[in-house]
Formats: sequence, structure tokens, C-alpha cells
Amino acid sequence: MAVSSQVAVTIADIEAASELLAGFAVRTPLIESTALNERVGGRILLKAETLQRTGSFKFRGAYNKISSLDQEARSRGILAWSSGNHAQGVAAAAGLLGAPATIVMPKDAPAIKIDNTRNFGAEVILYDRYTESREEIGAAIADERGLTLVKPYDDLSIIAGQGTVGLEIDEQCQRIGAEADILLINCSGGGLTAGCAIAMTARSPATEIYSIEPEHHDDMALSLKSGHLVANPQTAPPTICDALMAPTPGELTFPIARELLSGGLSVTDAEVRSAVRYAYEILKLVVEPGGAASLAAVLSGHIACRNKTVCLILSGGNIAPELFTEIISDRDNAS
Repeated sequence: MAVSSQVAVTIADIEAASELLAGFAVRTPLIESTALNERVGGRILLKAETLQRTGSFKFRGAYNKISSLDQEARSRGILAWSSGNHAQGVAAAAGLLGAPATIVMPKDAPAIKIDNTRNFGAEVILYDRYTESREEIGAAIADERGLTLVKPYDDLSIIAGQGTVGLEIDEQCQRIGAEADILLINCSGGGLTAGCAIAMTARSPATEIYSIEPEHHDDMALSLKSGHLVANPQTAPPTICDALMAPTPGELTFPIARELLSGGLSVTDAEVRSAVRYAYEILKLVVEPGGAASLAAVLSGHIACRNKTVCLILSGGNIAPELFTEIISDRDNAS
């Protein structure tokens, strides 16, 4: 499949972002586990963005976006809203680039994500995600202070920055002589999904690409099936995957996903818990629930892996200590 001229971000944009990020973002490893391969009957290659600066892929897009601002805009400062990983990525990138950062975060975000965002030097403003609108709060503050908004996913520079993950996956696969049959991407608003889809389609057009979301929060999968944007129902129960709770795909990210993805899959919270535990016990990695969704899809058999090479992204590792302890101590549901 070729990338059409309708896609607003190009492989050249992603390659430029990769050059810009060199020396700042970590070129995270592509990990392989014999135990996991034997379990599913295929070759599974895991991109460990848990080891990225700030513990998730979000630093890539944030740094690429803030770097594109002129010095005056940086000096005035930037604003973002996030449940945690984008918040930390923006705060860290802003600090490196000399831009004061204000971050709007939900009160029920994991405390470790709120604390880390503050530790990177950002001002954190908390809100109630069930009764207040982060967009309205953020827009009002940005207007009052003259701040530049750094969106979590629906921005061309953000998409290009996140796409560097896909670029690296292809380069690392080539280095070890692997041809990716399938790429699985944890999906919220779709920035990582869109960026990686562009990169992989340009570099490895035979690779099938799927978004992975939590059950009841699978707006990307629903939108792909319908052909237009579909929002999660307001009555959707909460999910353990706090990083994957965008109500609907982005207006920029969805058209890219619609053109380039083979489909969307969902996983249950129970399956995600098992994946977090498996990552700790077998892979020796700490992965947050939202970061483990694609691994859950593999372990639970939602994607056929036998005799195939499947790449997946462990997109974040910022899990609250108490939740991590609870999950890995649940021997009744051991992997």
C-alpha cells in the first residue's frame, strides 16, 4: 500500500524529526524473547518505549513540536492537557528548549505522573475529567497568558515526531534481517498510530497495521469500521488503561488511520493486567496498562501470530507503584 498525497505528514517529515531528535530522544531497543516466541508460535519484536525519556514515546512529538516554535513563542510559554504521558513529555521537552510549561491534568491521573510532570518544572492545573472540560480550561488559560497549545495528538509536528518510533522499528528490523508482517500500536487519539503508519507504509508497505485499544474505549476501531469519526459512549466504564482514554480519534489522525490501517482491535482490562504481569515476570520490563495493550492482544490471541513476525510497541512505563504491586501480586491470575 502506498501513502497517498492526501496524507498531510510525509516520510520526509518523519525523517526530519528523527534528525532533530538525535541526541535528545533515546533510540529505544527492539527486544525479542524466546519464551514469548515459543508461547505464540511466531516472532515477536517489542519496541521498548518504556525506556524512552520520561518513560513513554510522548517526548518525541513534544520535542519536535516545541522545536518548531519561534523564540518569542517559546519565551511566552506553552500549554498542554494530558492524563500523564504527554504531560511529562511536554514538560521535559519544554525544559530543554527554555519554554515555561503549564499542564492541565485530571485529578484522578496517577500521582506518579502528576508528580513527575511537576518535577520536570511544569505548572500543573488539576481538573475533574467527569464534570469539567480540559479543552475549555486549557483554551481559557492559553488565551489569558498568550501560551501556545501543544496538542496531545492532533498536530502535524506531533504526528511526525511520534512517527520516528515506526521509522526506528523498520530500521531495526532491517538490521536483524526481519520482515514485519504485522505492526500493533497502542492507540488513544491516534498520534502514534498515524505517525507509525505513515513511516511503516512508506518503508515496509506489506506490513499490516492494527490499532489496539481498551474494551469500551475502542473509538478508533469503531471509527475504522464505520468510515467516520465515532465517539466512545459517555456511559463507558473506566479502564485501567488511563493513557488510552481519548473520547474520539483526532480529526487529523483518523483520516491517516482510515487510509493506512488494516483494522482495530480491543483488549479487556483483565487481559491487560496479565500482559503487565507477563512483561514483568518474563520480559523483565515495567510497563503501564496502556503501554501493554498490544502485548495483551498478542498474549490473548486477538491477532494470529503463528509463523509471522509481529512488531508491537510497549508505549509507556509510568505505572503507579500501588497498582503495579497489585497486578504483579495477583497470583490467582498469573500469566
